[in-house]
Amino acid sequence: MAGKMKRSEASSSSRSSNNNSNHRAETVVVDYGKNKSTCGYCKSKARTSISHGLWAQSVTINDYQDLLDRGWRRSGCFLYKPEMDKTCCPAYTIRLKAADFVASKEQLRVTRRMQRFLGGALECKRPGESTEGPNASKDTRGQTPLGVSSSAPNNSGEKDGEEKIMNYLSDQVDKAICSCSERGELPDIQSPKASVKKVLQAKRKLLAEGSEDLLYSSNIAFQLAAAIRRCLPEYKESHKGRQSGHIAEENGLSPKLIAEKLESSLNQLGNTSGLSVKACNGHLNFYSATKPAPSHGSAQIVSNSNRSASRSESKGCSLKNNSEYTQVKRQRLEIRLKRSSFDSEEYALYRRYQMMVHNDTPDHVAEGSYRRFLVDTPLIYIPPTNDGTVPPCGFGSFHQQYVIDGKLVAVGVIDILPKCLSSKYLFWDPDFAFLSLGKYSALQEINWVKENQLLCPTLQYYYLGYYIHSCSKMRYKAAYRPSELLCPLRYRWVAFDISKPLLDTNKYAVLSDWTISQDRDSSSLDVSEDVMEIQYDDIGQDSEVLMYDEGMIEPEYESSDNEPHLAYVDVENGDAGNVLIGLNGSRVRFKDIKQAFVPTERSYLESQLSRYTEVVGEELAERMVYSIEP
Repeated sequence: MAGKMKRSEASSSSRSSNNNSNHRAETVVVDYGKNKSTCGYCKSKARTSISHGLWAQSVTINDYQDLLDRGWRRSGCFLYKPEMDKTCCPAYTIRLKAADFVASKEQLRVTRRMQRFLGGALECKRPGESTEGPNASKDTRGQTPLGVSSSAPNNSGEKDGEEKIMNYLSDQVDKAICSCSERGELPDIQSPKASVKKVLQAKRKLLAEGSEDLLYSSNIAFQLAAAIRRCLPEYKESHKGRQSGHIAEENGLSPKLIAEKLESSLNQLGNTSGLSVKACNGHLNFYSATKPAPSHGSAQIVSNSNRSASRSESKGCSLKNNSEYTQVKRQRLEIRLKRSSFDSEEYALYRRYQMMVHNDTPDHVAEGSYRRFLVDTPLIYIPPTNDGTVPPCGFGSFHQQYVIDGKLVAVGVIDILPKCLSSKYLFWDPDFAFLSLGKYSALQEINWVKENQLLCPTLQYYYLGYYIHSCSKMRYKAAYRPSELLCPLRYRWVAFDISKPLLDTNKYAVLSDWTISQDRDSSSLDVSEDVMEIQYDDIGQDSEVLMYDEGMIEPEYESSDNEPHLAYVDVENGDAGNVLIGLNGSRVRFKDIKQAFVPTERSYLESQLSRYTEVVGEELAERMVYSIEP
């Protein structure tokens, strides 16, 4: 940290300032300098994640807004900014203008799924629970536990029920794809959305023996094989002039082999749905459980379901029998906004989430670390003013609770600032994973900005944290469109669709210098909703895990004090001289007290202040208090 100064000279210099400790609200920080740590995104074991850190004693909402717009974030009271040109995984601040937001098909599906759940058409099913009533008949011949007859439906109610079952099965296939990617059985790419369709009675007769029990089928394996060939150009380069089907077969990526891998991941489906699944020539077929599905000798089943995927499959959603809908009580969702403070119910939910979703051990989810990470905040609360400059809740740090019928199911940790709602973290009840609460909460937060902009016109943006293009599991944030990325050098906002081509080839890029030639067809920048949905919108359950997860960053890294000092900076002609210093309760410019330091310490402190001014900007360096209290 900063060197010590001669106390008598420092005291006299401090008293010469008219500023004292009884001034208005202000930002006060302690400089931690450059920090190095292991990276949670690329899983590097070396200290390749490089950032600049500040410990904040207090931060005004205007100063924090300006810090966000220079690429800073907070973890509790610790502020950090990646050194973008040096760190292993450059993290770009991403935001969108709420009024311009256009929901994708998948995001609309998330909203409809929640509506169905609240309306009683969809319920959470835990292991060992049954959706049948106590008087339900045990004779289930010709009918699956999902309430659908194996014969063709004869009324509109059954058709609606089958539509819900197909949506449910599609979700299960998506989870299986994610599970295969985690185990390395499939490449880590943005997968297309699975679609399960009903097999018509007429078509069943044309299929193999036993097909009379075939109810549904999906051709997702063919779509995945095509997506893999498009996304992995090395296959094309190494097999030029050869047919793509042969290439896929050799690399274990043919539709047939992909379907067999998915079948292995879906082997628990019969316990939750009453349907059995088999891979057949690249198709995933779902059969009634009343008769055994036909066995295919070519299927090679590899069971490895002891990871998170099997856990999510055993705690999925189940669809209720249509005859029960009128007897089901509708559920009530409440969204409560409260100022950041410790809540034992929230902490219990956080522990459960971290241990079940992130596989944390109990000692890693202690109350102290939870408080430092998600409760403590340096932001100075601003109460509502009723004059259109502050929203009704005020400005500051908040916890947004999602409560269903009195049960806390999710908590979003957010900051509400003059220009934006900034999402920091979300944790949720693993039993409700099927509701995609990460995506649902993001949509609710965007709607909150829209509604409150009418009351506070400056509040226009939704900040999603950091976007890391080199980490495929973080790319889901680009699905909230139209989004912008912050240029790491010029601090200008650049449309994501313009930034993406450059990030495809460079992890670090000065985005504002990326220009599009005048003669380029503007349509080349337009990306259809369907393409965006395939690329970014449905990466799987892991996207819910990572939502707003900036990592539990603590100031315990290797300090820049161990590195060579920067060259001497002449502060008379530089920016460091105007840094506002906090000393002995007073505020004074560094240029007015620099002579109070001995030469070696003065040179070192000038170097520190010069670097500090560079990372926070001249305006904030002159406005925020750089504390060097002894």
